[in-house]
Formats: sequence, structure tokens, C-alpha cells
Amino acid sequence: MKMLADELEVRPQTLITDRIDKITKIADAYMGEVLPAPKSVKIELTQRCNYRCSFCALNMRESSTSDIDMDLFKRITREMREAGVEEIGVFYIGESFTVLTRLVEAITYLKKTISMPYVFLTTNGSLANPAAVAKVMAAGLDSLKWSITSSDPEEFAKIVGVKSELFWQSLDNLRAARELRDQFGYKTRLYASSIRYDDEQQAKMAPMIERWVIPFVDQHYWLPLYSFADYTGVKTQQMGYKPTPGNRGRIGALRDPLPCWCVFTEGHVCATGMLSACGFDATGRFSMADLKTVDFMTGWNSLDFQKLRRAHLNKDVAGTECENCVLYTG
Repeated sequence: MKMLADELEVRPQTLITDRIDKITKIADAYMGEVLPAPKSVKIELTQRCNYRCSFCALNMRESSTSDIDMDLFKRITREMREAGVEEIGVFYIGESFTVLTRLVEAITYLKKTISMPYVFLTTNGSLANPAAVAKVMAAGLDSLKWSITSSDPEEFAKIVGVKSELFWQSLDNLRAARELRDQFGYKTRLYASSIRYDDEQQAKMAPMIERWVIPFVDQHYWLPLYSFADYTGVKTQQMGYKPTPGNRGRIGALRDPLPCWCVFTEGHVCATGMLSACGFDATGRFSMADLKTVDFMTGWNSLDFQKLRRAHLNKDVAGTECENCVLYTG
């Protein structure tokens, strides 16, 4: 890339952390069992991923090749929009750039057909080459976030489980995405997040983030190492890292594990069409409804969902699928 980092345009922005914090903080209107539509929903376009991160729930899947039926996707997102959903994430567990044609179709439908106000995507970045990024930006994607998990290629290969060359490929793609956006005037905001495994690891990653990430994004922020619904890989624990219990949001605005915001303020749809109560459900363990057979709002307020919300509101999830995650001890 010919453009230097210090020459890159700085644009006014709505911080991604503002959006995240509004979802992870449970508003009074959502402190109940029967709820209005969530403002945000993540939908898994595919179960496929070219990474095998040691900490990811994806490792628990026996098969990871299913893609969502696009007729189902269009029907449920239309229902979501009519119910009041304002943000759709075109990802969940899998890596959406592995199904680029489906990804572009999904973004185009959301932005051009049903006028979804905000469409966002998180990626590992390795497949987000300039040609692919140009397509999603042109389709109207509002937010594209890189997930940065390692400080160097060697650590990357150990944690992510793929060849070390993809470490630099992802970062090169990030830099190229920024140049592409600025050159053609796309509205897509670029972000990055990193996992803070512990104090030592964060300090090790910080110089790399400062040099190769921050100059090319609108905002970077840190996340704790989640227990990923008690799926956290043995390899990560063997490396000496201890996950935080529950899904507590981002560092700087951590939430109490109970009640968990995932159960109240954000929907999660697997590629199979199952509506999950968890932000890290790779196996259907937390399924609350089958959206192939019911509409979105019926699923969102299913009896199973109401029962689980009651347990969270009472701060007693013993005997539920959430027990080992919220009470995670390592």
C-alpha cells in the first residue's frame, strides 16, 4: 500500500463501543420474560470457518458446513424489521467471508429491500481481500470489524491453529480495506477488537496493535477471554489463560454475568434456523425455537425463552444450560 498511516483521513464517527454498550446494558424495558423485539440480531450465514481458534465454540461442532437457507434468511429478517429490529449482524459463529456470494446477497437484501438501518460484520480478516471487501462495501455494509487474536505469527499459529502466514494476510487486508474505503468514499466503518488473555498478553500485543491496527481503523477495543458457554478450548487453558465467567461485554464496560444480556437484548440465529439464547452456541445446546416453523417474535418469546429469562432475573441459573458458563471457574 502506498498510502501512509499518518496520511489516512480521520472521519467523525459514532463509536462502535457506544452501540455495543447499549446492547450489553439491559434497559428496563427488557428486564422481563416476555419482551419487545431486540434492537440487534446476529444471523449465522454459514457454519464454515477457515480458522480453528483454540478458544472458539466452533470446535465443538461435529460438522461445520451448513449454510443458512436464503429464503429463510429473507423471511425472518423481514419479520425482524417489521417487529422493530434495527441492527443485523451477518455473522454469528462461522466466518461469513467463506460464502462471499451469500454474504453480498444478504447485505444487499437488508439494505436495499427492507431498509435495515445498520448492518455489521465481524471477520477474522484472512479472506477479506480487497475484491471481497469492495463487494460488501458496495452492497451497503455499515460496519466491518477485524478480530485480532494474537501478537505475532508464532503465537497466531499456536492459538488459531492455521499457518502463520495468515497473520500478516489479515493485517494486510485491513490496511487495504482502509485505503479502499477512503479512495472510493464507501460509508463502511472499520473497527478491530482484541482479546485480552491477561495483563502480560495485552502488554505483548499492544505494540503490534498500535502499529498495524489502530492507524487503519476508526476504533479498536479490548474484550475479555470469555468462557464461550463453557466451550473454551483445553489448549487455551493449557497456555495459562483463565476465561471470565459469562458474557460480560467489553473491557471498559463490563456487565455482571447475571442476568446475561444475550438472553434479553440480542437475538442469535444459527445457520440451521434455530434461535439461540447464547452468544456462543455452536451446537444448538441453547436453542429456544426453530425459526423454520415459527415466526421470529413467537420464537423470541417462546416458553423456553421465558423460563430461561426468569432464571436469569432471579439470578439462579442452576440446572439450566447457562449454569457452567455463568459459574465458570476454569
